[in-house]
Amino acid sequence: MSDAVRVLIINEPSDLGAAFRATLEHTPALRTVGEEELREPGAPCVVLAFAPEYDPAAVAALRERAPDARILVAFQAADAAEIGRFASAGADAFVARCAAPRDICTTILALAHDLPLHEGEAEAPAPEAAAESLGLTPREAEVLRFLSAGFSNKEVARRLTVSVRTVETHRLNLRRKTKTGRLKDLVQLARQIGLAPVLEGEARPLRRINHGAHRIASH
Repeated sequence: MSDAVRVLIINEPSDLGAAFRATLEHTPALRTVGEEELREPGAPCVVLAFAPEYDPAAVAALRERAPDARILVAFQAADAAEIGRFASAGADAFVARCAAPRDICTTILALAHDLPLHEGEAEAPAPEAAAESLGLTPREAEVLRFLSAGFSNKEVARRLTVSVRTVETHRLNLRRKTKTGRLKDLVQLARQIGLAPVLEGEARPLRRINHGAHRIASH
């Protein structure tokens, strides 16, 4: 029996291009399967479902049918509330649809083997891609990192060398773009798209945000 990770693709969009399917089919550690193989014993199984074509209700139903499968949701754009609904329905991790095919395959492998999503053989999908898919600017993503670490507006302003008013403006933009004003929702969103919180020892935010996606259950 093959030890390759089984991959079930659901609602693969036509605009994804042939490169993704070709990359997946030529990755020896991965093997595409049909839904009838989901509950069969053997190698781990990851379901790659594309949103919004595959909605939270469908994810919940899939979780009932295949409780041991790992569910990876690829999204074009999503706000904090929508991602929260997918998480509650049983999604294990998220990836941007615009990520490179090789990066998506690496994420699938890491998820299947319970590895941090930034420790695959190739570089995991950049959190910046997920942030951009939400319409966030690099500076807004930086501010979100600080907020997820518990920094106040004043502390963020000092570390970014900007005014408190500027930080407040960025927070307003985050609220508008993510359609939530609750800090805990913003923190959850940062974790789910792989924006690592700023560490206390960081003098300034990283120009390139640390790679890694945080799973809902542990992503």
